[in-house]
Amino acid sequence: MEKSIKVLSGAFMLVVHIAMACAAIYLLTQVKESPSQGVLVAISMTLILLVSIGMAGFFTLEPGDSRVLILFGSYKGTVKDSGFWYTNPFMVKRKVSQRVRTLNGEKLKVNDSMGNPIEIATVVVWRVHDTFKACFDVDSYEDYVEMQSETALRHSASIFPYDAEDEQISLRKNTQEVGDHLCEELNERLKVAGIEVLESRLSHLAYAPEIAGAMLRRQQAAAVIAARQKIVDGAVGMVEMALARMEREKVIVLDDERKAAMVSNLMVVLCSEQAASPVLNAGTLYN
Repeated sequence: MEKSIKVLSGAFMLVVHIAMACAAIYLLTQVKESPSQGVLVAISMTLILLVSIGMAGFFTLEPGDSRVLILFGSYKGTVKDSGFWYTNPFMVKRKVSQRVRTLNGEKLKVNDSMGNPIEIATVVVWRVHDTFKACFDVDSYEDYVEMQSETALRHSASIFPYDAEDEQISLRKNTQEVGDHLCEELNERLKVAGIEVLESRLSHLAYAPEIAGAMLRRQQAAAVIAARQKIVDGAVGMVEMALARMEREKVIVLDDERKAAMVSNLMVVLCSEQAASPVLNAGTLYN
């Protein structure tokens, strides 16, 4: 479990080390005039040795960074406050960034829930939440994030279809729901490494090249059918409205045969892909 600790001020300890170095230099200058030369030399060498060893204890922290402190293989705590600090010079200070990072995953070729081969990729926004787990529970937390992101993406892609005509969640239409599902699964997988996933979104989605042409024709056919259906519905409504208005205003009275002919002509005009060419009737209505 992560443990935040406080360490000594680097500025204060720097003054202490400078004072020790100055004292060592002063004692060395007094060696010739002192009867106890050996004692002064020993004290000076000791001070110089302490200063040399103690310099390894200084470190700085920028905002968003942390240092995991390890002493002879034992975890002592994590320093998260930015600034200039000092700790035991024998401490191993492992740097762990807690800034928000972005993983731009590579395109993967997987099968959706209907067995169609697709290409898919994701962008994962994450950060280190627990430095102890990130350092000691996995070998490399960055590699672990990349591997688990790929695994979670493959699993999410396999439980949703690429496209769906009903209200079923699909990869193409419901990107928000798919991203939320992927984010939830990643948080569950990565909590063992002390990683928090903030957001996950699909960055690429397409049919695999071997079926892309067939699926494109299928989508075009579906679009044509939907458009035709809307055109026919509108045309039927317009014809119905025209006949009802003529009967209501008594513009012209048509028998059933003439009504059928009029409906046929109107449907041809309204549903045709090209503009209809008018034909003038030089005779009467019934000729």
